[in-house]
Amino acid sequence: MENTVTLASVRWDLIAGGFGLFMFGIEFMGDGLKAIAGDKMRDYIDKYTSKPINAVFIGILITIVMQSSSASTAITIGLVRAGLMKLEQAAGIVMGANIGTTVTSFLISLSIDKYALYIVFVGALLICFNKKKKIRYLGNCILGFGLIFYGLTTMGDALSVLKDLPEFESFAIAMSNNSFLSLLAGTILTGIVQASAATIGVMQKIYQAGGLTFQAVLPFIFGANIGTTVTGILAAIGGSVAARRTAGIHTLFNIVGTTIGMILLVPYSNFILWLSAKYNINPMMQVALAHIIFNTATTIVFFPLLKQMCNLIRKIIPGKEPERVEVNVDELDNNNLESILPSAAINAAQMTIFKMGDVVMQDVSETKDFLNKPGDNEDKEILDQNEALINSLDKKITDYLMKIAKNSASTLTEQDSEDLHLHLEVVKNLERLGDLAMNLTEFFVMVFEDNGEFSKDAMNDLNNMFDLFRHMLNRAMTIYKTRDVSLYASLMEDEDYMDSTEYKARLAHFDRMSRSECSSAVASSVYCDILGNLERMGDHCCNIAKCALETVPAEAKSADTIETH
Repeated sequence: MENTVTLASVRWDLIAGGFGLFMFGIEFMGDGLKAIAGDKMRDYIDKYTSKPINAVFIGILITIVMQSSSASTAITIGLVRAGLMKLEQAAGIVMGANIGTTVTSFLISLSIDKYALYIVFVGALLICFNKKKKIRYLGNCILGFGLIFYGLTTMGDALSVLKDLPEFESFAIAMSNNSFLSLLAGTILTGIVQASAATIGVMQKIYQAGGLTFQAVLPFIFGANIGTTVTGILAAIGGSVAARRTAGIHTLFNIVGTTIGMILLVPYSNFILWLSAKYNINPMMQVALAHIIFNTATTIVFFPLLKQMCNLIRKIIPGKEPERVEVNVDELDNNNLESILPSAAINAAQMTIFKMGDVVMQDVSETKDFLNKPGDNEDKEILDQNEALINSLDKKITDYLMKIAKNSASTLTEQDSEDLHLHLEVVKNLERLGDLAMNLTEFFVMVFEDNGEFSKDAMNDLNNMFDLFRHMLNRAMTIYKTRDVSLYASLMEDEDYMDSTEYKARLAHFDRMSRSECSSAVASSVYCDILGNLERMGDHCCNIAKCALETVPAEAKSADTIETH
């Protein structure tokens, strides 16, 4: 007697566990790749997205590295919001992300399941028996890659039973007869799991098992493209104009593309099946091929209309975009060091340091906003990106200046040597300001995760110190640029006021604690650390100004103009 498949007989534990391993594998591999790429991704974004066509290729690359179009879109939203990228560039990255996300389904279709545990073993060896970070990150990639296939195999074996369920058979017939139901299912499932690759991977296994027709699977793929925009939409809710516009571009692009796909569903389905029959393509590869061709074709079709789509989004979502901060460091061309005068090279470095100062100022402003308007992952992502950019600029400028010192040691004038030393000092102070701003962010995150908050008086003191610091950094960078000795006295007055404000805020905090007015234990614990960080940030502004004025000839300043602080 033939066994009847029932809901109770399905190994739901294997389906859930396999899907969990599959999702974890994608995440783990993406984190490993991201850690290996690190600053290179930032460099590629900074250098190669000036043209929309380049942005498309960068979008493909980032999405392959991160194994998630949702994640790359979230990064793009952060870059636009921070003023580091124009909407047209972001639209190019979003289009590229739609192509990059198809790589996972292609890898799945290679059917290397039987090697999955060997791959997991190799990855585990690299992680457990290696102290070098890069090797461990590589181990993360390999382990994640193996888990993708092991989880998929575990889940697929259990999913293959579903096709014999009467309930699933009815659902499959409904999906085949009503393509919009399949579209809706793909949209909802992808919106829930936040990964189109995961939902398409499930469809690949079900289609391979014969549970669905190809014409039912295709709308599911289209729906996954719409579902993947949910991350951007959620990130943009309550966010800036730039964030909402970038999410809007992503959503508009995928919805219009999906609409065209649904109109051409039957001929497109027949085309893929014809290709599959002609070249003997296996079922899982058929789904991957359909995904790749569709997303690539829609990108090619809509790319010429990119500017028009951006203008449409600007009309739908009115408002002012953030002023773009130029961070291109092409003027620091190490190949030309021997062909230009040292003074010209040093001047080029200073121009880039001014840009670095702008990024630091913006970073601190974003940090203050994060405090006053407890943010989400997108806001934290922006601050992480700012910190990465500051560190990247620090490294590039420092390397450039050190090469000038090495290559031109015999030709540097006394003024060149002083300027070179000054620029190195300013860069290190700016980099330290970025570190302190990130420390503040981490303190704020600790408070928010504890569901705590600062009192109204505490917030007033923190905001006053933030505003005073921004004024001090502006003054310090002006002194650095102009070497205006007369501005130093007022900067020192600001520094004295900063110290006084920090001291009074600390005493007021202890007074509130003694009266049991502090409701949050974490906020009470880190408040003095936050005050200390802000006070130290003021010290770094004074350091910048002091270093700058040390290069001013003695006759241009009085003996007591610059004091050691």
